[in-house]
Amino acid sequence: MNKHLTFYFVRHGRTLWNEQGLLQGFGNSDLTEQGVKGAKQTGAALQHIPFVAAYSSCLQRTIDTAQYILGERDVPLFQHKGSNEQYFGSWEGLPVEELRSLDEFNQMLKDAPNYKAQSNGGETFEQLAKRAMKALQDIIQVHDQGNILVVSHGHTLRLLLALLAGTGWQEHRNEGKSQSLLNCAINIVLYEQSNETDGKFIIKTINEAGHLSKKKRQGLFLGAFYMVFSKIHFD
Repeated sequence: MNKHLTFYFVRHGRTLWNEQGLLQGFGNSDLTEQGVKGAKQTGAALQHIPFVAAYSSCLQRTIDTAQYILGERDVPLFQHKGSNEQYFGSWEGLPVEELRSLDEFNQMLKDAPNYKAQSNGGETFEQLAKRAMKALQDIIQVHDQGNILVVSHGHTLRLLLALLAGTGWQEHRNEGKSQSLLNCAINIVLYEQSNETDGKFIIKTINEAGHLSKKKRQGLFLGAFYMVFSKIHFD
């Protein structure tokens, strides 16, 4: 069977916990005014794309973001728990700056294969990689052709996009192997499968955020500047 799909992966809009510097994971907080605006701007940027379906995680911040992106369009929106954010266990809801003093927290940031989530009872990157890829494969099983919107989370999408580019979960947080994604940035990936051959993924766009600024060139520059010099924000 031939399949030709174009995925539009979007990180959810900015939330209250993002603003407060709290670790989210499976915890949830509402979109801020900026988060709602970003989702609507993403919707405007994608208004010409005829989506056949949209998927979000089961967490409200992605559901709300997807709904703002779709607006009044007649596009079915589904939830898949495999697209949820990484689970951080007892760390969730705590200030990120306080967590930076913990060895295992820094291991999570810089040493993915040895992060075992032992002190927090959370989820390892290996576990996240398996469920995120399964979620994507589940979606691929349902659709043969068309454009699909997927609204998910920072850690989940960063890892998933690295996997689709051929980087293992063990190396995905090494320098130059993946990017921290901006809220409401657009990431485009093609999927092609012919007959019974294995499908292949082609990365077309990563971290496109020009639509979030009045001037596209300025927005892209600021997005790149943010990626290099800002602190990491967690979903």
